[in-house]
Amino acid sequence: MLNDSEQDSLFQLSSKIGELLTARNQTITAVESCTAGGLAFALTMAPGSSAWFHRSFVVYTNQAKAELVGVPDELFDSHGAVSIEVATAMSRGAQKAALADYSIAITGIAGPGGGSREKPVGTVCFGWASPEPPVSVERMRFEGDRQSVRSQSIYHALSRILKIIEGLK
Repeated sequence: MLNDSEQDSLFQLSSKIGELLTARNQTITAVESCTAGGLAFALTMAPGSSAWFHRSFVVYTNQAKAELVGVPDELFDSHGAVSIEVATAMSRGAQKAALADYSIAITGIAGPGGGSREKPVGTVCFGWASPEPPVSVERMRFEGDRQSVRSQSIYHALSRILKIIEGLK
């Protein structure tokens, strides 16, 4: 559960994103794994979000990532589900599937298990697609328990997409 300060921060971010998208008559979608719908929840905290947020994808398994947003199986085999390559494919695939101007992809290991030496718990990969290629990507490592990793991931994803949208004025 989010505390009041976290909720307020996410509300402020989603409201600003919504204002910009509404003014431009643009839309955004989310495709997320380790955040389990939390990103979509955060985006829709802003009143009137149905004008710019039409749908999202929660894709916990590789099969769901492949079926719903078209991530090629070979990316899982060569890079793993938690990778920049998969985050890129998720972002572009969701943008296309949702007919959205922007998309945010999150794939990671929130814990408490599932980590490895190469990809420890807290490893999260992001992809942000916009109308102008290429997809912006980033790999982060967050500290804390499962909920903390998820919360930090959502905040980071929204902060970055806001900067991307602002940069395309």
